[in-house]
Formats: sequence, structure tokens, C-alpha cells
Amino acid sequence: MQSVENIREKVADFIFCSPMNCVNELGEMQIFETPLVGVAHAEDQIFQKLKKEEIIGPHHMEPVEWLHGAQVVISYFLPFSHRVIASNRLLKEIPSTEWLYGRIEGQALNNALASYLIKELEGLGGKAIAPALDTRFSVVNRKSNWSERHVAFIAGLGTFNLSKSLITKKGCAGRYGSVITNIKFPITERPYKDIYEYCNNCGACIKRCPALAISEEGKDHGLCSNFIDENIVPRFKPRYGCGKCQTGVPCEASIPNK
Repeated sequence: MQSVENIREKVADFIFCSPMNCVNELGEMQIFETPLVGVAHAEDQIFQKLKKEEIIGPHHMEPVEWLHGAQVVISYFLPFSHRVIASNRLLKEIPSTEWLYGRIEGQALNNALASYLIKELEGLGGKAIAPALDTRFSVVNRKSNWSERHVAFIAGLGTFNLSKSLITKKGCAGRYGSVITNIKFPITERPYKDIYEYCNNCGACIKRCPALAISEEGKDHGLCSNFIDENIVPRFKPRYGCGKCQTGVPCEASIPNK
């Protein structure tokens, strides 16, 4: 059985050694800090629950549907750097330039990391895929058939908040990714029971949302997407994003106090 610590080191080394983690146009700004890594069993019962209509839907695929013989799902969180987070606290209704680079260039690095992990796992004699990079990946009514945040929850990385971000011990501002493999790894602990356990219901994200998409009942993803499509995409294309609900809030870089 492979070591989780070994895969953590590989993920961290890739992020810190990659030139993609540095934005030269912004004074060599670093995008991501040290990543978090968790491992979920491929047949964890929660994966089946994601198929419920009230959670994601029947179109959400389980790990064994993506990869025959799947053993585990390696999930990771790439926390944004202090500069990326701090810059996006300032402007009220539009994302900072740093945040937009973190969202788009950061996702390119995220994809590169997933591809790197696949090659590393194949080098160990196994099979691996990243659903987000697979041709079968799709989005139906703003719900994808592989939710990185829900996978991270199953892998023990964090719990949800009102804005439907996932709060990890390094906060909610960052990007998620995952790789499914038929190589066995120890399963990491899931140190919580409730899906909203780390959220203190302070309501800060409600006030931060320029689309008015967040309430005490949760988040209206339609309002969020429409705001970005109508106000952000035309102005900042090819970059887009918002992230106001993930910055300027108690859970931006840590688990908030209750």
C-alpha cells in the first residue's frame, strides 16, 4: 500500500516547483500556498448519496463508474496565497485582478497537477484518471457529474458553508482537484459528522455577495452564475470569477471560531 504522506509531498513539490504558480505580470505573484490532501475510499457510501436529486442528481458518477477497479480517490485543496485573498477583500462588486489570475491561471496549474499525478500513479503500475479532465465530464443545470467540493468533503478535507464553499483547515479560498486510482492508499480520517460543521452561520458571506445570491437558506447558483455572465465575463474576458463570498469572511483562510 502506498503512503499518503508520499503523495502529499509530490503534490506540494509540484505546486512550489512549477513556474505556473508564479504570475510574472503581477510582480511574480504566487498563486497557491501549501496544498492539503485527503484520500477517500472509492466505494464510500456517501458517493451513492450524491446521486440523490436534492444533493446533486442521478447524473453524478461514482468513482467505480469513472474507473473500473477504482480503490481510492485522492482529493486536494490548493489554498490561494495571502496576496490573492487580501486583494479580493477590497473591491465590493468586482473581483481583483489577482483573484482573476488565481481563478484562471490557477485552474490551469490545477489541471497540470492532476495530469502529473496520473503519470506518477501510472508509473507505480496503476491506472488513474482525473474526472475533470475526462471527456465524460459534463455539467447539467449547473451541476457537474463530478463535484470536487463534495469529493473533498468525503475525503475529510472540510465541510460546507452558506455560500456552498468548502471550509478546510486552510479556509475556503482556493481550488479543488481529484484523481481516481486503482492503487491502494490509506483512507484519511473524516473528523466531522455534519456537512456544515465548520460554518458558524455568521452571515458574512451573505453581505459580501454582489449578486445577492446567498441567504440563510443557502446559495442560489443561478443568480451567482448570471451575475458573473452578465457583469464579469464581458468586462474581464478571457478571465472571469468573483470569490467575494470566499474573501473578507471569517472562513477565508481557516476554520472560524464558533
